[in-house]
Amino acid sequence: MKQQSTAPASASNAWIRKFSQPIADHMIGPLSGLRFAVKDNIDVSDVPTTAACPAFSFVPSAHATVVSKLLNAGAALLGKTNLDQFACGLNGTRSPYGPVPNAVDPEYVSGGSSSGSAYVVASGEVDFALGTDTAGSGRIPAGLNHIVGLKPSRGLISTHGVLPAARSVDCVSIFARNVQTAWLVLTQAMGQDDQDPYSRELQLLSQPIPRQFVFGIPDTLEWYGDHAAENAFAVSIKQLEQLGGKAVVIDYRPLKKVANLLYGSALLAERLEAIGPFFKTQPDAIIEPVRTLLSAGFNFSGVDVFRALTELKHLSKQAAKMWRQIDVLLLPTAPTIYRVDDMLADPIELNRRLGYYTNFVNLLDYAALSVPSVIRTDGLPFGITLVGPAASDWQLAGLGVRHQQLIETAGAADQQTSRSLPPCPRPESPQVQVAVVGAHLSGMPLNSQLTERGGTLMKTTRTKDLYRLYALADTQPAKPGLLRVHESGASIEIEIWQMPASEFGAFVALIPSPLGIGQIETVDGESIHGFICEPAGLTKAQDITHFGGWRAYIASQAAHQTAST
Repeated sequence: MKQQSTAPASASNAWIRKFSQPIADHMIGPLSGLRFAVKDNIDVSDVPTTAACPAFSFVPSAHATVVSKLLNAGAALLGKTNLDQFACGLNGTRSPYGPVPNAVDPEYVSGGSSSGSAYVVASGEVDFALGTDTAGSGRIPAGLNHIVGLKPSRGLISTHGVLPAARSVDCVSIFARNVQTAWLVLTQAMGQDDQDPYSRELQLLSQPIPRQFVFGIPDTLEWYGDHAAENAFAVSIKQLEQLGGKAVVIDYRPLKKVANLLYGSALLAERLEAIGPFFKTQPDAIIEPVRTLLSAGFNFSGVDVFRALTELKHLSKQAAKMWRQIDVLLLPTAPTIYRVDDMLADPIELNRRLGYYTNFVNLLDYAALSVPSVIRTDGLPFGITLVGPAASDWQLAGLGVRHQQLIETAGAADQQTSRSLPPCPRPESPQVQVAVVGAHLSGMPLNSQLTERGGTLMKTTRTKDLYRLYALADTQPAKPGLLRVHESGASIEIEIWQMPASEFGAFVALIPSPLGIGQIETVDGESIHGFICEPAGLTKAQDITHFGGWRAYIASQAAHQTAST
């Protein structure tokens, strides 16, 4: 489909550059009605990718893979967001376009490098946003702005079309105001991509974290004198205990040593893979302190890199021992928060402190989910991060939902993780297609019966001209009946959904008489399981075939009610 105009409009600020009109390739899909923005190191076709460095800016001819996936799922793209230049920073002040303020208190930093993406979600300008995460950039801004930051397992979301920071450990992250939305976006964004050398088929762990679980906390906790953060974490520990968790202390030394490798070893050299030639020809185009931090990467040899990788392997084995005794690792998302003026006065040391609990995660191939926990005694937000091994994304999201429900209901949390999220995706499981015609269509009242069972919209199409459509009498919510006829039939709009075969029986059990599942013939020549109606159920029903589909009929009813009032 030809793209709509994406020329940047004058409506821009320190956190988002909005397009003159949203990009919306598909109006129907699992993400229909959701608005999003992307960090400005992620490509959007015909829109400049600046990475917060105007001299580096280029105009890509295609969307990043993840952007294409989300547009195909029905989401509408509103604009691109500010970031710490070249995704180098955790505080949100390192941009020539200006610092991004904290959404709760603008005197404080927003966190980075995905600062703008977090801000537009926290402020309600979009429903979700994409960031990137190498050292914590998809988690720190979430924790400091009181929203959710989902940092998936490495390779779960393609980074094709994403300007690398450190390509081997980069992840596309998702910001949202609740875990369910973040998870829904992940289900549409993930998937192996041959264009990304680090993309991989990853079978997610499908056993939920049990009701009675063990969570690890570091044996040494660093707060840099911030007692409000320290007290907030004590409350967070009690929250997980209310959910059925038992805290055990883990040895944090291997994790801390891994974190130090990210910027304190030859691994830093990978930061120059994408921008090294530009750095050498236009060093003055790179702002401080980004220039100073990245320039150190030129000082390492290939031998230094392999030495650092060997050290990482040793530390990884030491760190892995903790998973023998815990189900999940609990961490403060950030140990403290700083005012913007203080960060600008001491940009390297204060930025380093923010990453104390984040820098090791991607190097060790872990998944992580940052969720809001409490409001500190000084009125600032405090977030926690749930960390698990690679492929634990669904498990973490399930526990995140339980924690979210605990916060919302002051203790009356739903412990049934499997009921809180759709079943864990199982790519190898058999799939079945089903055609829906009425209340199960996208955006309609019963659509959740599909999505809760892992259903995915495949396409919108029409039946052959062999059917009549009726509005059934006395049904709540309102439902249509599709009847195959021998003559005077018409083509009716339908949606084709795909769901795990293991979930199909439970779905069919929800269908009330006189509706049932039969075979529906489409204009494409397919014969698919779909909703049909028994002729006996059409008593008092209204023939609405001339509308061509349920959506058009519902729209006419809404228009009639508006006119009558």
